[in-house]
Amino acid sequence: MTQEASPPLPEGIFSLLDTDLYKLTMQCAILKYFPDTYVTYGFTNRTADMKLTRGAYKWLLAQLDKLGNIQVTSEEIEFLKKKCPYFNDAYLHFLTTFKLKPSEQVEIHFTPGEGDTGSDEDKGDVDYVVKGLWVDTILYEIPLLALTSQAYFMFSDKDWDYSCQEEKAFRKGCTLLEHGCIFSEFGSRRRRDYHTQDLVMKGLSRAAEEGKKCGWKGAFTGTSNVHFAMKYDVTPVGTVAHEWYMTIAAITDDYENANEMALRYWLGCFGEGVLGVALTDTFGTPAFLDAFRKHIPAYTSAGVGAVSTTASGPGTTVQSTIQSEARTTPPISAPLQDTQGEHPTKTYAQVYTGVRQDSGDPTYFVKMVREFYDREGIKGPKTVVFSDSLDIEHCVEYKVIAEEAGFQPVFGVGTFFTNDFTNKSDGEKSKPLNIVIKISTANGRPAVKLSDNMGKNTGDKATVQSVKKKLGYIEHEWEKGDEKNRWTQKE
Repeated sequence: MTQEASPPLPEGIFSLLDTDLYKLTMQCAILKYFPDTYVTYGFTNRTADMKLTRGAYKWLLAQLDKLGNIQVTSEEIEFLKKKCPYFNDAYLHFLTTFKLKPSEQVEIHFTPGEGDTGSDEDKGDVDYVVKGLWVDTILYEIPLLALTSQAYFMFSDKDWDYSCQEEKAFRKGCTLLEHGCIFSEFGSRRRRDYHTQDLVMKGLSRAAEEGKKCGWKGAFTGTSNVHFAMKYDVTPVGTVAHEWYMTIAAITDDYENANEMALRYWLGCFGEGVLGVALTDTFGTPAFLDAFRKHIPAYTSAGVGAVSTTASGPGTTVQSTIQSEARTTPPISAPLQDTQGEHPTKTYAQVYTGVRQDSGDPTYFVKMVREFYDREGIKGPKTVVFSDSLDIEHCVEYKVIAEEAGFQPVFGVGTFFTNDFTNKSDGEKSKPLNIVIKISTANGRPAVKLSDNMGKNTGDKATVQSVKKKLGYIEHEWEKGDEKNRWTQKE
């Protein structure tokens, strides 16, 4: 058997860094500002017709138990210090002793379908509920999603193999690089399994070397997966997720100001010019842009004026220490009426390096953001990161659209890299699971996401409708936004 033909042991998850970078950056900020916030997470299978077997459920139970035995190693801490200098000492110290407690924090259930016989081959629905302090439970999402996908393709759908996965990733990488695309690998959450992502990283690393030899203008900038970034000595990539905005909105119950508060807390933790790509669509991009144009209060940024909180990024006035976290004053607690004096601060739009497009029509998004920057008189270079269900054709198409509008396009390519298989039996596309784990409640209040596509509305339906009314949200239904057939749609 070739290396591509059979996955090596150990199976499942064996490193806490086998997760997306933005889970760690958010955990760092949560430790600083929200260490006592209690949350729950819920699971959704958007491809509800794709059922798991009871055998898959039993395997998941065993893998879940193993998560409680994993700790961050000293070598991993050194890697984070080297590659992620924005992590403060207090957070790195926290990670050295951090452990998940799945027996206390995770409930997993299996509901068999009709005609259940009790056999391991019977199919049904798997569901998760994660609950606990936000800072203690935020790292479950990516491992649980990755394990669920692996379980499905180990037990429910075996009509595939690993043949040509590394070569396929190499060819994809070369094509993107030849077209001048700047991209990173974003495929952890819906990967077929660990071995697949490893093969993909090998192929993309080879493509990067080929690109250098050939002088292609594109660039492979790294991976969102911190473990694989360490394994392949590339940069871990990412900033923040919808969860950050959703939870702050739920905690405060102030959806009109939630975007601005989330931006302010982020700057308060990491400082200006660090992790500076903003996610726009949590409550719809128009509502986000209303916040993005506001001036940053002087007490938020560690580099301007008298600060009420210490940013933890490099180059700021004071570095956070292990002791400083407990007495950190949130930027939101500073006076609402901020006196800027003769030297007003910049706006969020000026300070953030760019924005991420993760739902809805990318062409409409680019037009909307371009018009926004023009109205605000912002002429400097800005980045648009595309991360919604990308493939080669979409990357090339969106690159042209973004560059014509004066942006630097960057691409986070996920499922197209790590779950692109064909059925052995008929050569047809092997459909990936479309599964998500989202924050459900924070301190007892529902947490919701609207996005720029109706198909991605998430959370309590009554709260979703209430927030839409508060924000004057306009419904958008993108013809390519069918969440049940995300990676099998025909153009």
